[in-house]
Amino acid sequence: MTFLLRIRLLVVAVALLSIAAAVPTQAQKLSPDGAPNPTASVVDEQTLLKQAPRVEGRIDIPDAKASVLIEPAGRTWEYFHEVLLHRVGAIVILGTVAILGLAYLILGQIRIAEGRSGKKILRFKALERFAHWLTAVSFVALALTGLNITFGKTLLLPLIGPDAFARVSQAAKYVHDFTGFSFAVGLVLITVIFFWDNRFEKVDLDWIKQGGGFIKEKHAPAGRFNFGEKLVYWLSVAAGVAVSVSGFLLLFPFYGVDIVGMQLAQVVHAVVAVLFVALILAHIYIGTIGMEGAFEAMGTGEVDLNWAKEHHDLWLAEQLANEDRWRQPSATVAE
Repeated sequence: MTFLLRIRLLVVAVALLSIAAAVPTQAQKLSPDGAPNPTASVVDEQTLLKQAPRVEGRIDIPDAKASVLIEPAGRTWEYFHEVLLHRVGAIVILGTVAILGLAYLILGQIRIAEGRSGKKILRFKALERFAHWLTAVSFVALALTGLNITFGKTLLLPLIGPDAFARVSQAAKYVHDFTGFSFAVGLVLITVIFFWDNRFEKVDLDWIKQGGGFIKEKHAPAGRFNFGEKLVYWLSVAAGVAVSVSGFLLLFPFYGVDIVGMQLAQVVHAVVAVLFVALILAHIYIGTIGMEGAFEAMGTGEVDLNWAKEHHDLWLAEQLANEDRWRQPSATVAE
């Protein structure tokens, strides 16, 4: 090796040592156990997301949405589903239960003022009761399984453990998915069968003015359904349509909607479902322990005459008039 070549090698070695000395020392940071830490100089996730909120990759498959790894809407949806929905849902449902409990403590059960007459009148036919109970049973199944999706990890998981919770949740998912079809059928039947009797009329204004019957010295006139029942009907129909449409979008994902549409469907489904549960809790309360004789209407189809007179006097008068008309012998022409 010539002297000149040695000089060149020496210069190269000195240059390499200078470059190595210029490398930032944080890349050589060690872990607490003394081993090299390869992530010491890595930017934390939050800083990275602020710099590039939408993280995408390159893919070869036609499904373009699969290239999106992280996006702001996804983080917003996660906060809604994991934090906001839990808090607001608990407040709405527990608040409704508390209000109904307080109403029972203050008012007690609304009794039939004149007591039972012992005479019955048909209020709901078999088809009407079938439509109601099909929808009601389906709703209860959907509500319980849906609440498990929202609150199960917080309430049920610590009680039964992860293995049992996984089995219960899987079964609940299948029940929720398939029961949605029977609920939709019941919703259509209820909408069609009870539509005409739930039209708002002038008598509903009188019912409101009389305090819906809660002011004892005033009588609240009503047809087959009073204003409060009509309000529950229309709110239930609207909520039922909203949860059904959004639910089917979730059941058959990405048919006509993108990822943002799916997230919106989930938000609508969850929010409306929570409010729907609160509404039906009030409906169940009035139809069972809240009012004497109310459950019999959908239980057996018949109600006591005094109950009908007190809560639906205009409808009762119409029914009695129709019965009298049928009982009268038909006139015959004298020959």
